Amino acid sequence: MRHFGHVAPEVRQRLFHQEPCVFGADSPAHVLAAALGATLYSPATRPRLADDIVKQSGRGVVSMVLCLEDSIDDAEVADAEENLVGQFTDLAARPGVELPLLFVRVRAPEQIPDLVRRLGPTAHLLSGFVLPKFTEERGTPFLEALTAAETASGRRLFAMPVLESPGLLHLESRRETLEGIYRTVDKYRDRVLALRLGVTDFCSAYGLRRAPDMTAYDVQIVASVIADVVNVLGRADGTGFTVTGPVWEYFRLQERMFKPQLRRSPFTGAAEELRTTLIEHDMDGLLREIALDRANGLLGKTCIHPSHVLPVHALSVVSHEEYTDAQDILRPDRLGGGVLRSAYTNKMNEVKPHRAWAERTLQRAEVFGVANEDIGFVELLAAGLPA
Repeated sequence: MRHFGHVAPEVRQRLFHQEPCVFGADSPAHVLAAALGATLYSPATRPRLADDIVKQSGRGVVSMVLCLEDSIDDAEVADAEENLVGQFTDLAARPGVELPLLFVRVRAPEQIPDLVRRLGPTAHLLSGFVLPKFTEERGTPFLEALTAAETASGRRLFAMPVLESPGLLHLESRRETLEGIYRTVDKYRDRVLALRLGVTDFCSAYGLRRAPDMTAYDVQIVASVIADVVNVLGRADGTGFTVTGPVWEYFRLQERMFKPQLRRSPFTGAAEELRTTLIEHDMDGLLREIALDRANGLLGKTCIHPSHVLPVHALSVVSHEEYTDAQDILRPDRLGGGVLRSAYTNKMNEVKPHRAWAERTLQRAEVFGVANEDIGFVELLAAGLPA
């Protein structure tokens, strides 16, 4: 699979200076962690889940979480597990169909080996598990169960812990909780693909909910937790992990709103019209939050509606200017440091302080691609929407 792989090759050639790379479930962990993009959540109770997965894959989704936790009623868990096993059997019977990376969000550690056992040979479609309300005390049994399931199945399985516990939110326990989480994920580093932020749970602890014109960073208590998580767990010195952006809860926007623009070429004047449409239909908050996610060290985003996927991916593409700066900073003859004017002649590139940024930028460029000089977010979004 590849980002924007659902777009016609001739359109991709127009969009990209460097096209996104091809990757798959067996790719190196650092590639998959960067490539997760908009991870779309779906309740595991959906009766046509296999069809939904195939449909979303065809629309550009590269990672999905099938949820057995908060998105379903407590009384539905057994039926949801049974449905999940049946849907995987259905997917396995569709040879040649490209599937996204599939993860299951469980409630308890014992679900992990039990589900892998029940999935049997179809477990090869599974990339791993999402571990809720992760702390040192709660997380260790989950990771031990995942390790046992991996050994029993002979299949590489990744963990994506969700950081959402009250101990992480409350100031008096935050440092100790973060240190415990770090000890745990560091011990199982090879199995931890990314860390996910449960901002809805953070807000719930204080009876808060952000409005559609506000980002998570406007809620100061949430912003402070994100900052501390990145501080401890997202460092760029080789000790950190990929931390993904929080969920966006609003989804009034439907893809049909873009249809008039798509009847015209997105490269000849529809861009400004489409930009206005985005702002008018409650997408401005989402777009600002995605930009703030990246500015604060997060990569990828939890999504609960398909309309959020393409904005996340379009804003993850590296601009030609960013790419040029990163390449200049990482030139072999610049290892000693120094300062140079950017190729776009609009900023200073200081080699040593900007090196980690440049390395991360080229990693993002590998999986999301580099836009051509005249291509921006709106053109990428318009080209990626289904006709």
